[in-house]
Amino acid sequence: MLEIAVRTENGERHVRPAAGELAGLVRRIGVGEDRYLVVQRIPDLPDVFAQVWHEEGGDYQLEYRDGAADRHYQVRVDREAVVAALAGWAAGEDGWGAGLEWGLLDMGPVEEVPPLDVSDADRALLEERIREVIVGGYADRDTLREVAEDYLVTPDHRPVSRPQAQALADRLWLERVAEQSSWTGETDPERLTRAFAALDAAGITARENFTCCRTCGDTEIGAEGPDDARGFVYFHTQCTDSAAAGHGLNLLYGGFDGSPATTTAVGHEVAAALRSVGLTVDWDGDPARVMTVTDLRWRRRLVG
Repeated sequence: MLEIAVRTENGERHVRPAAGELAGLVRRIGVGEDRYLVVQRIPDLPDVFAQVWHEEGGDYQLEYRDGAADRHYQVRVDREAVVAALAGWAAGEDGWGAGLEWGLLDMGPVEEVPPLDVSDADRALLEERIREVIVGGYADRDTLREVAEDYLVTPDHRPVSRPQAQALADRLWLERVAEQSSWTGETDPERLTRAFAALDAAGITARENFTCCRTCGDTEIGAEGPDDARGFVYFHTQCTDSAAAGHGLNLLYGGFDGSPATTTAVGHEVAAALRSVGLTVDWDGDPARVMTVTDLRWRRRLVG
């Protein structure tokens, strides 16, 4: 698996694809609203990406940016050259672009981002909120920019511009990237993801960081899985915030037939899956009671 994420024009997102899957995505583009793809590293790094544009009957335009807008390069090549080059870029191979006639793409002047003009108290509140979202681990850089841009807004004042928001979000994002570089082994959120994947495969629709609250989650979870799913388990964004703050993770679960017996059975299956990956579960078997994963060390690695 490659440590990349791929976004396509038609809205698909492929996280950690195999080399063959990446090649297939390149060979597919060119028709309708599926003419380009953008490839980022995991974790996403500001101004580091590769992208491909192709319309049926024409060449492929391959581009990559190497850390800044004034280091943005392009080349027009055939499909298989793109496949080979992107595979090398995705794998971090030395000399991945050798032999291609790269040209510098003029992106125009880079405007300097002015410093934030907010009080120290507001700056502290803003940075605290951005860090909370980052530690939660599910946001990408675009989401963080939106948080930074909107958090201090009042009906008559918008103190943070979009460029300022992106600069602040990226700075705090890179702090977390540096912090997580020292983590080793499987983390508790990764164990949780492994348990949820097993439950999903076994017929229990399992979703992480799903919707904003329980009301929305209970309303929408039925449409998330197959028609023959036996039940569900999820946690919403407020649960994520609580877990990231060290208060444990509440899980909402149930059976799609609405019966207490099915809900109890689903609860036992969820608890067993969590315990099988080494997580601690607080639940007494009461179908009316929320299940809590306790003793969590919330270190969810960023993707972006």
